[in-house]
Amino acid sequence: MRDPGLLDSEIRSYLEAENAYTKSEMAETEELQSALFAEMKGRIKEDDSSVPAPDGDYAYATKFVEGGQHPKFVRSKRDGSDPVVLVDGDLEAEGKAFFKFGGASHSDDHKYLAWAYDDKGSEYYTLKVRETATGKDLEDSIPDTGAGGVWSSDGQYLFYVQVDENHRPSKLFRHKLGTPVSEDALVYEEEDTSFFVGLGRTQSGRFICIGSGDHETTEVWLIPAEEPLTEPVLVAKRETGVEYTVEDNGDRLLILTNAGGAEDFKIVSVPLVAQLALPGKAHWVDLVPHKPGRLILSHDVYKDYMVWLERVDGLPRIVVHRFIDNIAHTIEFNEEAYSLGLSGSFEYDTTTIRFSYSSMTTPSEVYDYDVATRERVLRKRQEVPSGHDASEYITRRLMAPSLDGALVPVTLLYKRSTVLDGTAPCLLYGYGSYGIAIPASFSTNALSLVDRGFVYAIAHIRGGKDKGYAWYKNGRREFKKNTFHDFIASAEFLVREGFTAHDRIVAHGGSAGGMLMGACANMAPEAFAAMIAEVPFVDVLTTMLDDSLPLTPIEWPEWGDPIRDKSAYGYIASYSPIDNVEEKAYPAIFALGGLTDPRVTYWEPAKWVATLREKKTNDSLVMLRTNMDAGHGGASGRFDRLKEVALVYAFALKQTGKA
Repeated sequence: MRDPGLLDSEIRSYLEAENAYTKSEMAETEELQSALFAEMKGRIKEDDSSVPAPDGDYAYATKFVEGGQHPKFVRSKRDGSDPVVLVDGDLEAEGKAFFKFGGASHSDDHKYLAWAYDDKGSEYYTLKVRETATGKDLEDSIPDTGAGGVWSSDGQYLFYVQVDENHRPSKLFRHKLGTPVSEDALVYEEEDTSFFVGLGRTQSGRFICIGSGDHETTEVWLIPAEEPLTEPVLVAKRETGVEYTVEDNGDRLLILTNAGGAEDFKIVSVPLVAQLALPGKAHWVDLVPHKPGRLILSHDVYKDYMVWLERVDGLPRIVVHRFIDNIAHTIEFNEEAYSLGLSGSFEYDTTTIRFSYSSMTTPSEVYDYDVATRERVLRKRQEVPSGHDASEYITRRLMAPSLDGALVPVTLLYKRSTVLDGTAPCLLYGYGSYGIAIPASFSTNALSLVDRGFVYAIAHIRGGKDKGYAWYKNGRREFKKNTFHDFIASAEFLVREGFTAHDRIVAHGGSAGGMLMGACANMAPEAFAAMIAEVPFVDVLTTMLDDSLPLTPIEWPEWGDPIRDKSAYGYIASYSPIDNVEEKAYPAIFALGGLTDPRVTYWEPAKWVATLREKKTNDSLVMLRTNMDAGHGGASGRFDRLKEVALVYAFALKQTGKA
């Protein structure tokens, strides 16, 4: 991961031979790939920029230039005048096979910008400090960090998380500008190998937050941003299964938590002095009580208002709560299925929040919303330079009954002219892990399939939080197979309803979604014509048995611990994709990996493909492509990434007779 040049020459030759085989098998689609790439690139506004985010006298944004692969961090006066490029991504990426920005944060006095980059794809980020006045980096260069830093109020100290040799964010340091990195003070070290350390700052800017946790348990420590040399103070001791995040408002803390059996989370209030004097939950009082079926996802706290994002019946909502009288209102949206995102703010004493909205047919829109007047102002609408007429497309939200009767939301996008008699090809996407909900958002790339007659479908299967925390809980550990049954049931439902046919369905998933592909290929190969598995987590049992691997201990709450739990071993063994490949016919499979991937190591898809070829009884195409210059996210440049999308879409078109 740190140095791809150290790869064993025989392994390199093997992977390069697989890449050559894939290239030869896809040679007949090269013209199609070029056309797909041109289409997708044509839908991107090349000189795009984000809506500037104000902070005091300035506003910050990112922008691209025509032909540019990477963003630029830009600052202007608050009114938009005098724009200055602080960091030029294209310039920094010159001469590098891979380049990706991590976080970028400016000091409170706007004199410095802490910015991070990864030039291997291994997610070891180098953190640098740039003077905003001169555009020059200081000598303060910090390697092996977790993608960003947090400033003290005076701009003299920078806090950061160090990623260890096992790729675990385990230590938090404090760096004083102008001093050697070797002198940085260790502020916090997490000794539990199943916990990762995170870092942030409350919306008010008052506290630096140190978070440590796994997939189901968190613990938070606070440091006053104005007193960066003080020792961290614990908020509440970790308790297995209890999660919480902290914001502050005047003389109190407002904490989002699932404590006390609040499965779908609640927000509690606690006096600041009492909480810091006596860590724990003794003084927590419900401000927004738990309501089963209403999953509160996140909360932002401002001087006079609190805003939270929640999900009800599979759809997101934004709720605004006014502190003076505890009256709340919801921001309304009309479409059947859509995606929402809260953008946050650099400012605390404000009545303006920012959110994004899109649907499968509606390009992304960014709004500023005045929580006091309830006025909604459109700040940006995603431009599609090649044109997009939303009226030509239909989006629907259906419910597919799973094996046990649970109703699985399925979001569809198809062209109004597509004939729904079972002859249309379908790309069915799924993930279903870690509580991650897949939004019904606009995708310019998907239009290249939809315009060719595809039904594009997203199955919101268990393992995500699409229908609340219980939806997640019933798709992990000893209930993991519900995830696979839901996906298969979604495919069967689309066939029964006449949207497609089994020999026309291409399944698509990545990472844990790639595991979904592998499990479903074993359980119901007849349900799919083909599968696209990007960086697929398919050697689940072997990985979970090796606690020396970077991500294994933190993954046990998600999958189970097969080292110490015999039943977990047996259950994982019963679905782990590589361990359950059988001598039978399989759909066509295209697996993609990344050489420097620290999350799903490159050998997992390689082993899976070799096992499939050894055991499958039919002549279906099974291919492997390893990006030799990238990690988990694939190519880093926005256009280079489109070439990878064009390749997998060409595979989908080829396997459904549309190439």
